[in-house]
Amino acid sequence: MSRNASDPPDKVVWRSERIAPITGRDIDDDAEPERLPVFTGRKTVLSGITLLAVGGVLVWVVTSGASEPATTVARSTPAPAVTDGEPVESPPAESRPVALTVQDARRAHDRYARDLSLAQQEMDDRALGRLERGLALEMSKAAFETARTQGTKVAAGLWPKPDIWVPRDTAGTTDWFVAVAHEPEVARVSKLLTSTPDGWRLTAFTADTHVPAAPLPEIAIDADGYATSLPEDASGLLATPRQAVHAHLASLESATPDRLFADGPWTDQAVTFWRQEREQLEKAGWELSLFYRPVGPVRSLMTSDGGALVWYGARSTDLREARRAGATVTLNGSAGVRTGGTAFARSASATYGRMYVAYIPPASSGERVRVLGEWSEVLESHGT
Repeated sequence: MSRNASDPPDKVVWRSERIAPITGRDIDDDAEPERLPVFTGRKTVLSGITLLAVGGVLVWVVTSGASEPATTVARSTPAPAVTDGEPVESPPAESRPVALTVQDARRAHDRYARDLSLAQQEMDDRALGRLERGLALEMSKAAFETARTQGTKVAAGLWPKPDIWVPRDTAGTTDWFVAVAHEPEVARVSKLLTSTPDGWRLTAFTADTHVPAAPLPEIAIDADGYATSLPEDASGLLATPRQAVHAHLASLESATPDRLFADGPWTDQAVTFWRQEREQLEKAGWELSLFYRPVGPVRSLMTSDGGALVWYGARSTDLREARRAGATVTLNGSAGVRTGGTAFARSASATYGRMYVAYIPPASSGERVRVLGEWSEVLESHGT
């Protein structure tokens, strides 16, 4: 008996090369549990859709919806970034504070968007290394590798002119800024660029392809037009940014809803996806184990209502293991592409890079935390 593993819900993804109308990136086409109905990946989510580029010019549009049926035991996602056949370890996203105006940030962003589009068109790993850092780079390279395996190209294109928010400290410097672009009927994407010794590099990306995309809270700015960054242990919120991140990942890993979070594709719907996947696997004599670990810094901007808009990354692995002989499992989506559609009789696993943006309301608001966008890419997929 052969089964196909479903894609995680929230993985309806934008791929690493997200695509968007004017300055964006391309979206991924696999749907994984936690990225359910929305866009996952930088590609333009293709969980159902297509066509428009993100980093450069087109954007694929993803349909919001759950991932593939959980009937088969596997799931799809891209494999680890590889260059010349060898796995590539992405360098850490070390930062360096610099004096930065909003105009300077816009120029840095536009240069990144233009060069990303070119790198996507050529599927150039080396060029990507000059544009991105850390987990973002690893995820983008993974998307390239999946496309090469399929014999296709990643989407490329530019997103519309973005809004730019630059936080600064008491010394008037910063080591990061955020750009948010919205293409109606396509997606809202956010890009976080970090100052490194080698220049500005993209270190986080998220997208929401729902129509209409959920509005982002208003960012608080001072008289000079600058935003305010918050520490990971910021008080006065429903939860500190660090607590919210760990609670979100713990909920996904345990496939247990957490009332701290509002319902959505990357919260309760992702949990439901994983529960259904687990039930399907157990019926076939297989066991599902989930692992989520935070990766990189937690970046937060203060909102006008006293809340926080938070960006964070994670690495997850979903491991399927046979507990009795009989059924085989075939991974779907990018993970299936990476494993050549092989049916596995003993084990099957996929490791993803994930990025999220979430809104944490003030403690006195009576609201819950809302996860407002994500990006997922398969970094590795294996089976025996």
